[in-house]
Amino acid sequence: MSESLRPVGRPRLYEQLVERLHAYIEEAALQPGDRLPAERELAERLGVSRNSVKQATVVLEVQGIVEIRHGGGTYLRRRNFPAEPVAALLDRRQRLPDVLDAREAIETKMAELAAARRTEDDLAAMDAALDAMRRAIKAGDLGCEADRDFHAAVAAASHNPVLIEFYRQLAPRIAETRAESLRQPGRPPRSLAQHQRIADAIRAGNMRQAAAAARRHVRTVSDVRLLSWHPDDDAGLDGDRS
Repeated sequence: MSESLRPVGRPRLYEQLVERLHAYIEEAALQPGDRLPAERELAERLGVSRNSVKQATVVLEVQGIVEIRHGGGTYLRRRNFPAEPVAALLDRRQRLPDVLDAREAIETKMAELAAARRTEDDLAAMDAALDAMRRAIKAGDLGCEADRDFHAAVAAASHNPVLIEFYRQLAPRIAETRAESLRQPGRPPRSLAQHQRIADAIRAGNMRQAAAAARRHVRTVSDVRLLSWHPDDDAGLDGDRS
């Protein structure tokens, strides 16, 4: 069969529900901190199963729109729509593990080298990025730009032009992992503390501790809701009605 005449995929029910829930949040003028209706109520009003509603709210959680508090309901986190399409989430979910593997390898080595080669100017650049991160978090921001600047300062402190170039080439993909991580509830302050430990080890000239701190940080970055999301588990089952 011609490639152009392959069967056209039909949007899964939970994907359609995601759009309905986005529309409801807008129409109801919900604000961050407001609670969404319970799964049972949403299922009854939408004429679908609770399972499909659950799948849809999980997508909203992965998008960073809501926070699901186990046993406590679903709450709006942010309103800056439009949210990322499900297809884009699936695409990023597929490539993220490989990017994180590369990031761990490169950043661990750069931190190790930085502990041995850093200059006072390098340390000042790290301190400036940490200060900016601290201010951003205090103001309620995620601190993505300051986070980026900190890692760029560590890269520069390695004084290895080949590693620095590798890191520069990976920058767009690394930015994806950074944004994904910092969107997790409570993550920005934890990330700041980990960056401070990396900087402290580099300042002390402790190569082993600097590498270990960098490795722990990247593994925290890897702990994101997107990677624990299994979109096809039970989707469309449990007697859904379209």
